[in-house]
Amino acid sequence: MPGTEVHLAHGAYSAVVTVRGGALRELRHGDRDLVVGFGPDGPVPDYRGVVCAPWPNRLADGTYTYAGRSFAAAVNEPERGCALHGLAIHRAWEVKETAEDRAVLSCHIPPGPEYPGDLDLTVTYALADDGLHATVHAVNTGSVPAPYGVCPHPYLVAGASPLDDWSLELPARTYLEVTPDRLLPVALRQVDGDAFDFRSVRRLGQVKIDHAFTDISRDGSGLARVRVHDPSGTGVELEWGTEWPWVQVHTGDKPVGPDRLGLAVEPMTCPPDALNSGTDLVHLQPGQSHSAAWTIRALD
Repeated sequence: MPGTEVHLAHGAYSAVVTVRGGALRELRHGDRDLVVGFGPDGPVPDYRGVVCAPWPNRLADGTYTYAGRSFAAAVNEPERGCALHGLAIHRAWEVKETAEDRAVLSCHIPPGPEYPGDLDLTVTYALADDGLHATVHAVNTGSVPAPYGVCPHPYLVAGASPLDDWSLELPARTYLEVTPDRLLPVALRQVDGDAFDFRSVRRLGQVKIDHAFTDISRDGSGLARVRVHDPSGTGVELEWGTEWPWVQVHTGDKPVGPDRLGLAVEPMTCPPDALNSGTDLVHLQPGQSHSAAWTIRALD
């Protein structure tokens, strides 16, 4: 489909990125998938690989107040009464630059009843010897401050075994407890002695996760990593920097249809419902920009 997606290749890695939500549609290392992919046509299932902006995760009732003004976004998760994953997921992005191993996509979010800012968004995907490097960049081109949050939404695939048999390493000391019905924030909890303590690698089993984690351990360069391993010895890693103080992890549980196909690992600049709580919300002044990067690579 010329003009709507780009195929990338470098060494053992290959990828496909699409204008639908600025998404990573496929990522492979040799003959194996590193993310749960989807087809070239139709809606993006389960928000796989999209760029979620100008807020990640859930916005309660789709409403918030900013700088004394009220805004209302469409509720696209009616069963929980939330506006989920921002505005950029509903827009067709444009392919701005391409090369054999690199693509740049962009979209524009104008001011209106849903949002005060005037945002230009770009996402760059580039393959290298050590995996897929991605960066999302936002510029407030408007005349008023704009609230901002962002996250990517890949579902990682460790190998051919079922997700229950995969092992997870998640270096977070704290998670956000949420309401059981709407998955909205309640309070921060320590993972010590909890089913969500994956600081030391262990099997996922039947645990169900759809939570934000923070208080994340990092190396000397400020990088954090989530690693998922298959019993066969293959695996996948997602790495991110300090610009993302949160990470959402979801075991892909669904009430009907195929579920637990992959593990969603979503570095986030802010937690769910941050447009209401203000927690770690980025305030982009006119002319100001924000960039955040992540990397996905194969583990053998």
